Amino acid sequence: MIDPLVIGLILIVGLVVLLAIGAPVSVAIGLPSTVCLMLVAGFDNGAITSAQQMLRGANSFALLAIPFFVLAGVIMNTGGIAERLVNLARVLVGRAPASLMQSNVIANTIFGTVSGSAVATAAAVGSTMTPMLRRSGYDPAMSAATNVSSAPAGMLIPPSNTLIIYSLAAGGTSVGALFLAGYIPGALWALSCAGVVYFYARRHPELKGQPFPGWGVFFATVLQALPSLGLIVVVIGGIVAGFFTPTEGAVIAVVYALVLSFIYRTIRVRDLDRILYDACRTSAIVIFLIAVSSIMGYILTYARLPQLIAESLFGWTDSKVVVLLIMMLVLLVIGIPLDPTPALLIFVPIFLPIAVSYGVDPVHFGIMMVFNLSIAVISPPSAPVLFVGTQVARTRLEPVIKRMMPFLVVLIVMLFLVVFVPDVSLWLPRLAGLVE
Repeated sequence: MIDPLVIGLILIVGLVVLLAIGAPVSVAIGLPSTVCLMLVAGFDNGAITSAQQMLRGANSFALLAIPFFVLAGVIMNTGGIAERLVNLARVLVGRAPASLMQSNVIANTIFGTVSGSAVATAAAVGSTMTPMLRRSGYDPAMSAATNVSSAPAGMLIPPSNTLIIYSLAAGGTSVGALFLAGYIPGALWALSCAGVVYFYARRHPELKGQPFPGWGVFFATVLQALPSLGLIVVVIGGIVAGFFTPTEGAVIAVVYALVLSFIYRTIRVRDLDRILYDACRTSAIVIFLIAVSSIMGYILTYARLPQLIAESLFGWTDSKVVVLLIMMLVLLVIGIPLDPTPALLIFVPIFLPIAVSYGVDPVHFGIMMVFNLSIAVISPPSAPVLFVGTQVARTRLEPVIKRMMPFLVVLIVMLFLVVFVPDVSLWLPRLAGLVE
């Protein structure tokens, strides 16, 4: 048998080289994994086994939740939901200092929850908020930094495709438990961003709050937004209560979003082909990534690489704190160029067995990883959400990065809290009896 270190070297070098030359992430994951499998099992057997592993990875009932949640998110994005949620956020924090920025934070948190995508959130809410912020005299760089920093909150607050992907990569960790575990860390993310904006406003007293619009406008705005928020209550409540599975909940989310958009008259029948095309394209990318990552997971298990890494770490240090810090640092660095989906599919099979051997609960570890990767997608120099938010704000990247530093510092402090205080993640799942 080929030395596992050689297999690991081929996987790492192949992944890095292919990404460096601009190959698609799926190719960068799948090609080195298939080559390793061919070296281990022979050309014919390796090719056949690779195809079988791809089919096994994609042939999952739980995996159906992803395309349906993606479709629900596209419908919500197209159906004018962002504007209603922004209006709700504005009336909720209208009198607070720098109220439009605070509204951006709240709107991103709410919209990210229903869309499940940090990039879509930064684009949709940012497009709505940017003209308002410019007209009100807010610094464009700080406005963009606020939008970018608060956009990933929805990756933690369910329904979250990222948590579903972690569940699949982790061998079926309870999606319901992960969903409940994401609420408090997601709220901490939003509060952290709101706190940074508050202290910024203290140094800029000219950024005053807006006058209260009156109870009539307030209740009308809340009523307009309530049906959109009802999606969260129906889907998450049904999954946690056990009325339906995450996959069935995703289908209900699609029907709910579609009916709501037709009621609002923001989607026409002729728009459906474009909506379905966008959802299919996004879903195909994610599912193909999961399929090719199954080859990597198989060869990692076959070569016992996770066990060898764990033994090396045990030999170097027996400190749980040091091991978790190393893992978080690796994820933070690798998550900047990589999308969270491939990052989870690559590193969950490697890191999760090691974390479990140190007594870390798989649900807690999932929230750690997603929180970490959520920071990575907004971190300079090449994070995707950072680029999208800067483009939407029509400003330069350099001043936005400077304004983002306080957000990143506070979020990293929150990451330490999530990593080293398990109850932040596990209290709600334990309360619901989903975690021992």
